[in-house]
Amino acid sequence: MNELTSESSTLTKASFLERLPIIAILFLLIFIIFARTGESVHGQVTQLGTYLWDDYFVLRGDIPEPKCNPNIDIQQRLDKLEAEAGASAGDFDLFDEEFDRASAQSSLENQLHQCQRAHARAAEFRDKVTPSLLVFSAIEHKFSEASIFSTDKQTVLLLALLFISAAVATMQRHHIGFRPMVAKLDFQISLTLQFIANTALAVSAWKFRSNIMASEIQTSNPEIVNGMAVGATILALLSLKELFSMPKDAPRGGTLGRALLSVPLYTFVMLLFAFIVIVNQGNLAGLSLYFSAFFDQSGTYIDIALYLWCGMLLKQTQLGERVFSLFTPWRLPPEVLAFVAIAVMALPTAYTGASSIIILAMGAVVYRELRKVGTRRQLALATTAMSGSSGIVLSPCLIVIIVAILNKEVVTDDLFYWGVRVFLLTGVVFLFYAMITRKDPLKIAPISEALPKTLRHARPLMSYVIIFFLVASAYFWVLDARLDQFSAPIILPVIIFWMIVFERLLTKEKPLYDEPERIPTLPGALTKSMTDASIHIGGLLMLMSTFMIITSLGGEAVSATFLYDIESPYLIMGALMLMFVLIGMFMESMAAVGLVSLAIAPIAYQQGINPIHFWMTCLVALELGYLSPPVALSHIFTRQVVGEEEAVAASKEGDTFYYRHERLFLPLLVMGTTLLIVGFGPMIYGIGN
Repeated sequence: MNELTSESSTLTKASFLERLPIIAILFLLIFIIFARTGESVHGQVTQLGTYLWDDYFVLRGDIPEPKCNPNIDIQQRLDKLEAEAGASAGDFDLFDEEFDRASAQSSLENQLHQCQRAHARAAEFRDKVTPSLLVFSAIEHKFSEASIFSTDKQTVLLLALLFISAAVATMQRHHIGFRPMVAKLDFQISLTLQFIANTALAVSAWKFRSNIMASEIQTSNPEIVNGMAVGATILALLSLKELFSMPKDAPRGGTLGRALLSVPLYTFVMLLFAFIVIVNQGNLAGLSLYFSAFFDQSGTYIDIALYLWCGMLLKQTQLGERVFSLFTPWRLPPEVLAFVAIAVMALPTAYTGASSIIILAMGAVVYRELRKVGTRRQLALATTAMSGSSGIVLSPCLIVIIVAILNKEVVTDDLFYWGVRVFLLTGVVFLFYAMITRKDPLKIAPISEALPKTLRHARPLMSYVIIFFLVASAYFWVLDARLDQFSAPIILPVIIFWMIVFERLLTKEKPLYDEPERIPTLPGALTKSMTDASIHIGGLLMLMSTFMIITSLGGEAVSATFLYDIESPYLIMGALMLMFVLIGMFMESMAAVGLVSLAIAPIAYQQGINPIHFWMTCLVALELGYLSPPVALSHIFTRQVVGEEEAVAASKEGDTFYYRHERLFLPLLVMGTTLLIVGFGPMIYGIGN
C-alpha cells in the first residue's frame, strides 16, 4: 500500500512539474491581457476620478506645499529693505535712486496675498483628500503601473514566453518539422542536433554576455543578454535530457533520411547560421547578437502568442461547426465548400496577420469541418494549407502594416485598396481550378429544402454573434477600446472565453458532432486550450526567432544588386518574383518582409518598380513560397495540426497522379496563376506606372 502511495505521489509531482511551464505561460498571457487592458482602464478610471472629484489630477498625487511664508511682517521687512538700501547709498551707481517705501510695501502686500492664497488652496486640496479618494487613486495608480510595466518590459515578457514555451515544445517533442520522431534513430538524430544547435546559441550568448561585462559601454537591455544565455542553456540541457530518456516503446531501426526529416526546422536554421557566423566569420558572440534582433519587435510576437491561444480556445467551442452548418444543407460539391472555407478564413487571417498563425490557430477546425461533410483528404489538406493565403492582403493585416512602417514609399490605405482586389482575384482563380478539377457533379440542394435548414442552423449561431457584440461593445463603451488590429489580440481571447463559458454553463444546445479533443467541462476546456497553445507558441516563436537571424544579417544573406544590370522591367519583375518565392520557401513571413525591405526593395524602387505593385507581388509570391516544396512551411504547419495519421492516410488516396498530390498541386496552381497576373498584369495594362 505504501509503495502504491509513494508511486502515486511521484506521478503527481511529475505531472505538476510538467504542467508548471504551462501554468507560467498562462499567467504570462493573462498578465499581458490585463496589463494592456490596463491602459484603457487607466484612462477611463482617470476620467471617472475627474467626474467624482474636482481637481482630481492634483488630489491624486502629492499636493504641492507652498514654500513662501504666509505670516511675514511687512513693516519689519520694509525696514530691513530700507536699511539695506541706505547701506549701499555710498557706492557710486549711475542709476542710483532713493528707496521708494510705498512701492515696496505695495509689492510686498501683493506677494503676501498671493502666498496666502496658495496656502489656502493647498489646505483646501488637503481637506478634499478623503479615504475613498485615496483608495480610488491607489487603484488607478496600479492600473497605470501595470500598463507602464507591460510597455517597458515587453522584451522581458517575450523572452520568458519564448524560452518557457520552447521548453514545453522540447519536452513534448512537438517542435515544427517535416515529420514527427517515431523510431529510435529519429530520436537520436533529432535530439542530438537540437542539443548541438541549442548549445551553439548558449555558448554564443554567454560569450556575448562576457563581452558586454568586460566592456565599459553599458547595454540598454542587460536582461535580454542574461535571459538568452540562461534560456538557451536550459534548452540545451532539456535536449540532452530527452536524448537519454527517449520512449522505451520507440521501434528500432529507421533510416537516416527519415531521421533527418524529424529534426525541427529551427535546428537546421540555427546550425546553418552557427556555421556561417561562428565558424566562417569567426564571431562567437555574433550568433546571439543576430538572434537578439527578434526582441526588437516584442509586441508583434507577443500578439502572435495571443492569437495562437485564441485558436486553441476556438477549438474548444462549437463555433466552427456552427458556421459550416450553414452551408451543409445545400449539399455543395467539396470544391465549392473548399472555396467557401477559403473565403470565410480570410477575415481571421487579416486580423492575425500571417498565414502561418492562422493555420496553427484554426487549421484543425477547417480540416475537421471539411472532412465531416465528406471532402476528400487531399482537397481538405490543400484548403487548410491555403486557408490563410488570401487574407494577408486585407485590412487590418499586421504584415501589411509592418510593410508600411518599414517602407516610407507606401501607405496602408493604398496597400489595402489593392489588397482587396488581389483577394478577389485569388478567390476567382481558386474557384476556377476547383471547378475544372472537381469530381462530383455541380449540383446543389433545392432552395426550398436547404434554406429552412440553414435558417434553423443560424438560430444557435446568433448566440455567438450576441456574445461577440456584447463583449466588443463593453470594451468600446466602458474602456473606449475599438476592436482593431492593435486591440484584437487582447479582446479576442476574452470574447472566445465567454463563448466557452456560454457553451459549458448556459446553453442547452448539444454539439453537432462528437469531438474527442473538445473537453466538456469549463476548467478542462481552458486547460486543454492552454496546453495546446503552449506547444504551438513554443514551436512557432522558436522558428521565427531563428529566421530573424537572416534579417539581422541583411545584405550579407541576400544580394539583389544584379537588378542594376537588367533594363527590361518585365525581366526585373520576373527576377523579383523568383527571389520572393525562394525566400518564401525558406523563411517565415515577418522575417521575410524585414529582409525584403532591407535588401531588395530599395534596389527595385530605383529600377522603376512601383512600390505598391512591388509589395502586392511580394506578398503573393511569399505565399506561393510557403506552399512550395521542398520546405513548404504552410504544409508543414498543416501537418502539425491535423496529425501524422491523417497526412499518411491522404498520401494513399487518389486514383490519378494529380489527385494523389492534390494537396500540393492545387495551391501551386492557384497561387502561381495569381502571382503571374499580379506581377505582370499591371505592367501589361499600364496600371500604377
